[in-house]
Amino acid sequence: MANNEIMTINMGPQHPSTHGVLRMVIELDGETILKIDPDVGYLHRGVEKLSEHRTYHQTLPLTDRLDYLAPMSNNLGYMLAVEKLLDIDVPERAQTIRIIMTELTRLQSHLVWLACHALDIGAMTVFIYAFREREAIMETYELISGARMTSNFFRAGGLSQDVPAEFEKKVRDFMAEMPGFIDTYEGLLTGNPIWRKRTIGNGVISAEDATDIGITGPALRGSGVNFDLRRDIPYAGYENYTFEVPVGTECDTFDRYKVRLIEMRESCKIVTQAMDRLKPGPVLSDEPQVCYPPKDSVYNSIEGLIHHFKIASEGYAVPEGEVYMGIEAPKGELGFYLVSDGSSKPYRMRVRPPSFINLQAIEKMAKGAMLADLVAIIGTLDIVLGEIDR
Repeated sequence: MANNEIMTINMGPQHPSTHGVLRMVIELDGETILKIDPDVGYLHRGVEKLSEHRTYHQTLPLTDRLDYLAPMSNNLGYMLAVEKLLDIDVPERAQTIRIIMTELTRLQSHLVWLACHALDIGAMTVFIYAFREREAIMETYELISGARMTSNFFRAGGLSQDVPAEFEKKVRDFMAEMPGFIDTYEGLLTGNPIWRKRTIGNGVISAEDATDIGITGPALRGSGVNFDLRRDIPYAGYENYTFEVPVGTECDTFDRYKVRLIEMRESCKIVTQAMDRLKPGPVLSDEPQVCYPPKDSVYNSIEGLIHHFKIASEGYAVPEGEVYMGIEAPKGELGFYLVSDGSSKPYRMRVRPPSFINLQAIEKMAKGAMLADLVAIIGTLDIVLGEIDR
C-alpha cells in the first residue's frame, strides 16, 4: 500500500465498543482518522409515529424504552409535557419521590457509562464494582414498580401508587454507602497512568464548537459550559434543592469523566435532601377526568371500576395546544414536543434525544486522533442507540 493511500473501513454495527448497532465509516491515513461518518437507523422503531395511534397513557411505556438506561428520566420528561398541556399540579409528596427516582436513575445511568467506558479502555475491575452498585438501584426500581429495567412509575398528576414502607430505609442505606463507592472508582482510575494516558488530551472539543453543535449534558459541561436545566430552567421542584454543577477546563475525555463522577456525588446530595423533605400526603392529583381512582374504590365499588376502565381504555382528553418540555437527563437535554388536537391521543410527538445530537460531535472530537483512541471517544459521549434510532 502506498504511504499516501487513504483507507476506508467500517467500525460496527457489530463492534462491541459502539454500544449498540452503530456503524461508522472511517477514512484513515495510516492509523490517523481523517473523517468519520456515523451511519444510524439500524434500530429504528418509529416511537414518535406510534404515539399518534395511542392514548397519552399508552404512549408512556414507549418513552422508557428510548434511553433504556434512564427510564424514569424519560417518563418524567414526557409526563411533565402532558401535565403542561393539561395544566394540572402534582402533589408535593409525588414531586419529591419523582426527584428521588430521577436522581437514582442518573446514578445508575452514569454507573453503566463508567463501567462500560472503563471496560472499553481495558479496566475490568471498575466494571464489576459499578454493576454491583447499579444492582441496588435496580432493586429499588423493582420494589416500587415491579420492573427492573424499563420501569414505569410516573403518571399524569403524580405516581401510579405510593412507595412501600421499606423504600425509605433502602434508599437511605444506599446513600450512606454510595459516596465511598465513588471514592473507590476514583482510586482505581483518576491517578492510574494508563487511564490518564488514554483520556487526557483525547477527544478535545472546545466550548464554542460544543455549543454550535448543540451538545448538552456532561459532554457540554466537560467543555467548560456551565449549563444545567435543573438549575437554570428548573422543573419538577429542583429549585428547592442545593447542588453544584461541575464543569471542566481542558475539554477532553478526562474532564468529561471527572464531571460525571462529581455529578454522581451531587445526585447523592439531592436524593438525601429529598428524603429529608419526604412527608406523608397524596401521590396523585384530584383530577378524576385524568387520574385513576384509588384502588379501594376500584375493588369495592362499580363506579370506581367503571371510572378506572374508561381511563384505561379510552384515555383522557387533552386541551388543544402545543408544548415543549426539556429536562436534564443523564446524557443531556431530553425534550418532548407535543401537539394536541383535543383528543385523547397526541396529534404529534417529537423527541429531542441527547444521544442523537451529541453523536454529531464525534467527527470534530476524533479528527486527527489515532484509530485506537476512537473507542475512548465513543465512550465519553455515553450514547444509547435506543434513543438515537427512536
